[in-house]
Amino acid sequence: MRVRTALCSVISALSAMALLSACSSGSTSGASSSDSPLVGVDYPRSDTDFWNSYIKYTPQYGKQLGLDLKTTNSQNDVAKLTANAQTFISQGVKGIAMAPQDTAAIAPTLAQLEAKKIPVVTVDTRPDSGKVFMVVRADNRAYGEKACQYLGTKLGGKGKVVMLEGGLDSINGRDRTEAFNDCMKKNYPDIKVFGEATNWDGAVAAQKLQTDLTAHPDIKGVYMEASFALSGTLQVLKQKGLLVGPKDKKHVFVVSNDGIPEELKSIAAGKIDATVSQPADLYAKYALYYVKAAIDGKTFKPGKTDHDSTIIQVRDGVLEDQLSAPLVTADGGTYGGVPSVKSDDKSLWGNNLG
Repeated sequence: MRVRTALCSVISALSAMALLSACSSGSTSGASSSDSPLVGVDYPRSDTDFWNSYIKYTPQYGKQLGLDLKTTNSQNDVAKLTANAQTFISQGVKGIAMAPQDTAAIAPTLAQLEAKKIPVVTVDTRPDSGKVFMVVRADNRAYGEKACQYLGTKLGGKGKVVMLEGGLDSINGRDRTEAFNDCMKKNYPDIKVFGEATNWDGAVAAQKLQTDLTAHPDIKGVYMEASFALSGTLQVLKQKGLLVGPKDKKHVFVVSNDGIPEELKSIAAGKIDATVSQPADLYAKYALYYVKAAIDGKTFKPGKTDHDSTIIQVRDGVLEDQLSAPLVTADGGTYGGVPSVKSDDKSLWGNNLG
């Protein structure tokens, strides 16, 4: 009887300890432990190869950094992004990574998150106003300049080119467009640029390119501000009998931005000529790195980093880590003073998706 009584006492004690532990942990649906901070990540869209690659990399780096992720997709709609931010707030996130495509309209949401002391890191885009802990993007003006130097060199400083612009409500679209135009005016004044607004819409880009080629059949260059225009551009060139190798005098030189696998394959096949590799993998990695750093109370200042980039101060209270984004060509040559890497280089994320 004494043994039985003692055993029951031990079981009761253990049960009480387990109950106390469960209560003190505060574990509820959607919460995370102190060792795994809860972080919200809003994907801006999932209709391009570039952003689908970013979506693929994000959970991988979240796991490496010990973060518990909640994800949403705002589908290129700032109203949805605002609603998704409210969802993150209700879930108790400690930090947010987002990529607002309308860089002006996001300001009120950033102000609300700042008031709630939820640090924000923006990826690929920089808000026109408002405070964020860090901006993670490449130097988008350099994208336009590299494309200009490549096309200017290939065309010998003369001829006509079409620029398929992104959305000018985005700082990326503005940076790439302004830099390309500025570089052309300064370095290649005898090249005529036809700027076409597309709002990052591939169908619109294809229609405008077709119209330009019909009106100006002597166009010899195309600058696509992102890979959204790749498929349509190749289709239009094929229809016009212009999808020929770079040694053919009918060849139209095409430069893109992103560095997705299809671009790299197209360069190797002689269908397009160059791209600027926007680092989808490093966007995911360092967006989450800086969110975690903000949660941990770390601070940063302008200067070189340990990952081949430079942090600059773009305005009071806003730093931007400008990641490396190399020009990619078939031969790895230098164009207008801009070095490039070969399209089959294994250091390019587009060659390492598996």
